[in-house]
Amino acid sequence: MDLLNTLVDKGLRRELPTREEALAVLATSDDELLDVVAAAGKVRRKWFGRRVKLNYLVNLKSGLCPEDCSYCSQRLGSKAEILKYTWLKPEDASKAAAAGIAGGAKRVCLVASGRGPTDRDVDRVSKTIEAIKEGNEGVEVCACLGLLSDGQADRLRAAGADAYNHNLNTSEATYGEITTTHTYADRVETVRQAHAAGMSACSGLIAGMGESDADLVDVVFSLRELDPDSVPVNFLIPFEGTPLAKEWNLTPQRCLRILAMVRFVCPDVEVRLAGGREVHLRTMQPLALQIANSIFLGDYLTSEGQEGKADLAMIADAGFEVEGAGTTTLPEHRADAAAGCGSHAASGCGSHAADGCGSHAGGGCGPCGDGDGGAVAEEPAAAVPAAAGAGEARTDLVAVRRRGAGTDLPPNA
Repeated sequence: MDLLNTLVDKGLRRELPTREEALAVLATSDDELLDVVAAAGKVRRKWFGRRVKLNYLVNLKSGLCPEDCSYCSQRLGSKAEILKYTWLKPEDASKAAAAGIAGGAKRVCLVASGRGPTDRDVDRVSKTIEAIKEGNEGVEVCACLGLLSDGQADRLRAAGADAYNHNLNTSEATYGEITTTHTYADRVETVRQAHAAGMSACSGLIAGMGESDADLVDVVFSLRELDPDSVPVNFLIPFEGTPLAKEWNLTPQRCLRILAMVRFVCPDVEVRLAGGREVHLRTMQPLALQIANSIFLGDYLTSEGQEGKADLAMIADAGFEVEGAGTTTLPEHRADAAAGCGSHAASGCGSHAADGCGSHAGGGCGPCGDGDGGAVAEEPAAAVPAAAGAGEARTDLVAVRRRGAGTDLPPNA
């Protein structure tokens, strides 16, 4: 296709596609899907080779958020039966992080529900960052605490935070339909504060909330303008008990097209396959690794994810390798630029737009913006319908997290 050849050429040159080209990717047919994936894969391999970065989420404070983000299981008024607990102690958070690091994660994402941290909360998180870094030399730490007040980004940076995650989630035009307790502009300002403080900026989106193709292109172009190092792509997990519980709009094919569009618009950034991948991509997850170069390992914030050992097997079987702790994630030109602005981060943090640190798209962290990823049901593959279409609810693939942080059970890592 001339379109794909053009997009590959632009991606290899880091040139921005037109909006019409981005929309055309989302409009491609199923017959063209493998061509789309292959084209996006060429751009991915140019900048990131066959490496896959592993990230691990620690939910520092779960539930009882005063914000009304419609996608989030922790929102004000949510009836989702998620874990609810107050701040983890630094030593407990560090212990939880160690499980992910032992599983191969090079970045730990510290997430807390709420509108934004108080100064006391920043002190808590600073102690947690110090505890994690003291016991795990070289590990990256990303914070995701919601909207930041003046000076808080600088304090987190001084405490050792490498990155800050705050997702835009959806287009500015439709943001008010998803959340009313804060604005799109509030989110943009927090990303800018984090960047100005010298932290690596991480900001992404949630797909599947009923948005149009134009909305998806608008938010990704806005992200390109903000220039985060990391863009987590979350897929809505329609948690029962949330306003978007009936929004089952995604198919594996559409998810792959969305990922490809993001890669073409943001060719040299860390594109993270975040929350919801197990629910909506299902057996097509390995194909998504041809496009994305980063995933979350194990569970998400309020939902269970694929087993950590299954993630590792999937990466190996697809012919990729886990990125080592001594490897710089970003291409040299981006890493040098980050170092020049005072950042000590090698790359941005994922999302929780689907429930990653940048993601609880089905159980997110308030203004932090995530879409809790869902879990893969522990059933034989034959029990899963061969072709679940858009609009078909797959609640059997959504499981609330009952292990790890905030419980007495070991984490999934």
